[in-house]
Amino acid sequence: METRREPARAADRAHTHIRDEILQGRLSPGTMLSENDLAAALSMSRTPVRAALTRLQDEGWVTIYPQRGALVRELSEQEVRESADVRHALESAGIQRSDPTHRNQLADQLSDNLDRQQRALDKDDFQAFATLAMQFHRAFVEMAGNAVMLAVYDRLQDRQYLSIVRSSQRITDEPAQILAEHRMLLDDARRGDWTAFATHLNDHQSRSHGLETGLTTRQ
Repeated sequence: METRREPARAADRAHTHIRDEILQGRLSPGTMLSENDLAAALSMSRTPVRAALTRLQDEGWVTIYPQRGALVRELSEQEVRESADVRHALESAGIQRSDPTHRNQLADQLSDNLDRQQRALDKDDFQAFATLAMQFHRAFVEMAGNAVMLAVYDRLQDRQYLSIVRSSQRITDEPAQILAEHRMLLDDARRGDWTAFATHLNDHQSRSHGLETGLTTRQ
């Protein structure tokens, strides 16, 4: 039984490694991945690497070209926008459907998160900031107390992280503005003013990621 589990474990390990390398930007879009090179680097056979790449293709991270390798994909503008649209809808609904007690409890926790965001940006620790920013936005969905909404949101977290990483220049160029927008969102959430929250979140996404999302009317 243990022997049969090993290929699956190796494939999981390969999948996690390659996915993390893509998310951290160490494997940039356009990079061609070799099964042989990955297998050697991970000290495993090509079989689990091939399984990992197939899974990553199903998830939209790579495109496999037989006999050549797997190409790291660039998320299209439409894919990024659509993911942001869904996050916008879920975060806004989280505020709309929250009850005051749950909302205020999470809002108090987010005040500490904002302080840590500030410290991370002051130290130029962008990875820590990205993680904190994702936790910050996720909490707005959590305010609804709806497990299904939260599960849908969590499925978008890889793309959310990648969007933040690829927007790092915009964010680090104006950290005070980004933090001010986060504070405004928190103030809206604490009041339960979901319409103001939706408008401010749309503006925040547009400025941070260069997107037309949410309430913006597309031409």
